This record gives sequence, C-alpha cells and structure tokens, in this order.
Amino acid sequence: MRIGVVGVTGLVGRTFLQSLPFFGLDKAEVYGAASARSVGMKLPFREGELSVEPIEALLHRELDVVFFSAGASISEIWAPRFVDRGALVIDNSSAWRMHPDVPLIVPEVNIQAIRGHRLIANPNCSTIQLVVVLEPLRKAFGLERIIVSTYQAVTGTGQKAVAQLQAEREGKTTASSVYPHPVDLNCIPQCDVFMEEGYTKEEWKIIRETRKILGMPDLAITATAVRVPVLGGHSESVNITLERSASVEEVRAVLSEAPGVILQDEPERSFYPMPRYVGGQHEVFVGRIRRDTSHPRGINLWIVADNLRKGAATNALQIAQHALALARA
Repeated sequence: MRIGVVGVTGLVGRTFLQSLPFFGLDKAEVYGAASARSVGMKLPFREGELSVEPIEALLHRELDVVFFSAGASISEIWAPRFVDRGALVIDNSSAWRMHPDVPLIVPEVNIQAIRGHRLIANPNCSTIQLVVVLEPLRKAFGLERIIVSTYQAVTGTGQKAVAQLQAEREGKTTASSVYPHPVDLNCIPQCDVFMEEGYTKEEWKIIRETRKILGMPDLAITATAVRVPVLGGHSESVNITLERSASVEEVRAVLSEAPGVILQDEPERSFYPMPRYVGGQHEVFVGRIRRDTSHPRGINLWIVADNLRKGAATNALQIAQHALALARA
C-alpha cells in the first residue's frame, strides 16, 4: 500500500500520520507533500523521519490512496490529476463537497455512496460530528428541523490560530492575527467570511453538507458557528424537532447503540462530553439529552468530537478503509 498525504505539515496532515496505525495502515509506504517553503522539511514519523516533497513528486509515485488537506485551490487542480493516475483521492477541503458527481461521505451515515468513485469528499468537521448523531435519530424517529450552535476550537483554523491563542494567553502580540478580534477570553460569532443572508461560510457548510449527506435536500436546518478559546475539540448545542414523538429514554437508547457514538449522559453526577477530554479520540460524544419543553417533539442535546480526528483524519481514513475493502472484495 502506497499512501500520499498532501498538506502533510499542517495540523490535519500530521494527524493523518499519527492515525494510520489505528486503521491497519501502519506498514504502508507513506509520502508527504506540502508547499514549496516546506519542501525538504523532516517530520517525525514512526521510528524515523518523513521527508516533505513537492506535490509533483507524489504524482509520479503510483500511489494507491492520496489524502488532501492543503486547501480548496490545491485540491481543485491536483486531485483530478491523481485520480487520472489511478489513485483513490479523499479530499478534506471544501473544493468538491457540493459537486453533484462527488460523494460526500461520513461512513456511519452513507458509506454505500462511495461505490464507483475514486474522488471522495470529506465533510466539514462540524458537519461530521453532527450527522453521526442525526442519522440514527432520522432512522428511528424522522427529522423535521435542526438548530445547531457550534463552539469551535482554534485548531479548526490551523497552526497560526493556535499560535495566536497561545500568544494572547502569554500576553504577547502576534505579527498577524488570524481572527478579527482576540480569541482568548472571548467568543467570536464568526467562523470564516460572511456570505449571503448574513450567514458565515462555515454556517452554510453545516447547512448544505448536512442536507447532502443525509439525502434530505429540503431539511429545515439553521446554524450559528462560534469560535471559542479552546485548543482542540468542537462542541455543538443542537435542538432537534423529530417527526415522531420520542421520550428522552428512547433517544438515549437509540444513541447508545449508534455506530461511532459514545453516550456520556449522567447529569446528576456532572458527566457529559467536554472538549478537554476528547483529544485523540475517534468517536463522537453526546450528552445533555433532554426534552425541549417548548415543543412536544423537541429534543436538546450536546455533541463533542476531536475536530482533527473524527472531524478530519479519522473520517477520511475510515473512508479509505471501506474503499480498500470494497476493492479487495
């Protein structure tokens, strides 16, 4: 097995390298590419080092699988070229997510859609953890409306955002700020740029990607995305209006058996998911499940996941695992 990681020096790229053993790829040949300024860099990998190459070099290595996490503009140009060379490409950028001919995959929800495709899109981190919880509820009770508010960690923006938060915590000034305001001791109700109807790009990603993954193009869903001074782990407060009434106990029972979900819901002893404790975990954690007292079919819950693992690298590696199994079948 020969694997390429494009964008290998970024937070997600490095997480790919760390996560390979969990998905049976610990013995694979691995090659990494990044921007010109990073070419020649040595990254710690296994018992040695991985040398960063230009993307052109990877194109000629006859790779089996290529993971992209280098931004939409790179994926738009290079992903089809690797597909033409016979590789399976799993793209973590926004470049292909809403393309009608490219499947947008969360394995616990719609893995069957990968059949016949060699270019597969990995969803936005906030979308992934949301739909992992929504899908079993959709199957059991139906979904009428979703309201989601996110509390997103700075690792979702990248290494410069981490540096900004750390500098602010130390009372230092940074040469260039990633965010329009200080993020330490703050909550910024803006993730990415503003677009139509006053929503940010991140909020539209959650809305549109959720509809595509669930196969519900008319799903009533709205989102507010907020950046918070947390290093890693995205949290979401979600209000769900079900099509059919369900008790809190019934919702808990469904989620306790849902693939990829870990239930942490014992409020009487303050046991619920928190970003501080999900680092390095591959699952999606859910708790604070309670009835929405303002609606007879309403449920409130709280979702947390490691945005670099399940929100990016884990999900992509799970896709690759399924795709390779199909190819061997």
